[in-house]
Amino acid sequence: MSVSMPMIDICGDSLDGLSVGDALGAQFFVPGTSPEKLPDGPWPWTDDTEMACSVTAALRPDRPIDQDELAALFGEHFEPYRGYGGGAVVLLRRLREGGSWRELAPAAFGGQGSMGNGAAMRVAPLGAFHAGDSRTAAREALRSAEVTHAHPEAILGAVAVAVTAAEAGWARTVRDRPAPADLLDVVHGFLVESRVAAGVARARRLLGVSAAEAAYELGNGSQVLAPDTVPFALWTAATYLDDFPAAIMACVAAGGDVDTTAAIVGGIVAAYTGRDGIPAEWLARREPLPSYALTVS
Repeated sequence: MSVSMPMIDICGDSLDGLSVGDALGAQFFVPGTSPEKLPDGPWPWTDDTEMACSVTAALRPDRPIDQDELAALFGEHFEPYRGYGGGAVVLLRRLREGGSWRELAPAAFGGQGSMGNGAAMRVAPLGAFHAGDSRTAAREALRSAEVTHAHPEAILGAVAVAVTAAEAGWARTVRDRPAPADLLDVVHGFLVESRVAAGVARARRLLGVSAAEAAYELGNGSQVLAPDTVPFALWTAATYLDDFPAAIMACVAAGGDVDTTAAIVGGIVAAYTGRDGIPAEWLARREPLPSYALTVS
């Protein structure tokens, strides 16, 4: 089985969008940053991009994600100063030391597993890689999430983001932008009953309101949980699917975990718009991506 060049290109575009959204979003934690006068580069990216780069390095056209390989990549490339949460720091250090993700991920948070937004923040390029095959995107998102996040809500958050990116990438190839409600309906169909699914359904009902109102109703990632992050990110991506700058600035306006919401949204929207949809000035200011990213063969 081979992957056509357009699908690889869409994956790469999604990674660019994710990393630019992440790096720009992180700038708004710096006092004095405003949309009217963005800071000079380089804009460092955070853990969102670092983990997304490892995900893309684990993608293969002829087999599912190797979870052991992905765990090893996460441990190998882990740089604590990138903004990881405390639980992630502990887990990734133990992975680097040779610990088993099969034991570590389910043991987190008192045996519940992490409900955090980390599995969702890194997965859009995986979904884009499977543009046109949302079922496979959902399955592979689940596999990628399980390595660090054993809680069902975190896994479903990753599934929702990956399916949205797969649908966005396919819409680009067929040149048919989906209506926001239709896109969210497709994504909701891949989810079981959960807080994430309820949030996506609520996001559909809120289409047409302002970003501030949507964030108030859905959450803006301030709790750093999948149910508090993914529904607003999907509302934003569905609303601004053809306008990368507007999508990212909606995340900025919403506040909260801006680098993560902007990373998710940027990864989805760039799967649809392509790299050309990202302002060239933003791309130039983003810190360069590491050499190991997107080593699909």
